[in-house]
Amino acid sequence: MICLHGFDTALGLCCIAWNELGVCGSQLPGATTSLSRDRLRQRFPTGRETDQLPLQIAAAVHAVQRLLAGELADNEELLAIVLDDSALPEFQRQVLAMTRQIPLGQTCSYGELAARLGQPGAARAVGQAEGRNPFAPIVPCHRVLASGKGQGGFSAHGGLLTKQRLLAIEASSARDWTGQQMTLNL
Repeated sequence: MICLHGFDTALGLCCIAWNELGVCGSQLPGATTSLSRDRLRQRFPTGRETDQLPLQIAAAVHAVQRLLAGELADNEELLAIVLDDSALPEFQRQVLAMTRQIPLGQTCSYGELAARLGQPGAARAVGQAEGRNPFAPIVPCHRVLASGKGQGGFSAHGGLLTKQRLLAIEASSARDWTGQQMTLNL
C-alpha cells in the first residue's frame, strides 16, 4: 500500500509518498496547495492520504523542512532517507544515487555527473534522468547544472527561479570542511 502526506515547508506545501520499502515519491510545492495535492494523487492514484507517519517518514519530512528552511549543514539527514527506486530504470537509479552524493551547497554539471558514472558522453541522458527525478528535493537534482554559465532546466513549479532559490537557500546554510560558510557562484 502507498501512503501519501502533504506537509508545510518554507517554500510551500511539499508532498511525500511511501510504501513498506521506503519513500517512493516526493515533490516540491506546486503553484497552490491544492495543485500540490492533486499532482501527488495523479502520481499515486491508489495511494491513501494519512497524517499517521512512521518514524522514518516523519524524519524524512523533518529533513526536507530543514533543507528548505536553510537549516541543514550537510547531506546526512537526506542520505538517511530510504528510497524505493525499484520502479526506475537502472541508469536513472545510478544518476539519482550519484546526485544524492553532491554535497549541500555545491553543484556539478550534467557532463561531470556523466563522467563520474563512467559514461562521459551521456550528459543529455543525465539531464533527462534528472528531469524525471521522482524524489525532489530528497534527491537534489537542483544541484546539477548545465556546463558553462547555463543552469540547465528544472521541472518543478517555478522552473529555473525555483532552482536558483533552492541553491541560494543551500549556499546560505552550507559550511565547507573548515566550518566557513560556503559561497555559490551561479
